[in-house]
Amino acid sequence: MKIEFIGPAVRAEDDGVLFLAHVDGRKIQCHFTFEALEDIDPDSLQEDPLAQFDAHKLKLLSIAEDKLLKGMAIADRLSVYTSDLRLD
Repeated sequence: MKIEFIGPAVRAEDDGVLFLAHVDGRKIQCHFTFEALEDIDPDSLQEDPLAQFDAHKLKLLSIAEDKLLKGMAIADRLSVYTSDLRLD
């Protein structure tokens, strides 16, 4: 499976973030919920969801990639929730 994150990051209606990916040539819209953005690192919470996404982009895209590899996209959309975060 070939996964390429192409972006750009844009603000979603729920104050989360949307980020476009190509998966085997198919466009998949990855949605990172506002709650996931808040919970990824509550100690360094940014006011702007896009800034928060950018500060944790690699970890968030890694989580999205794992879910894509598991075939968890539905109708060309993949959501990343707080429950998907591997909080150590």
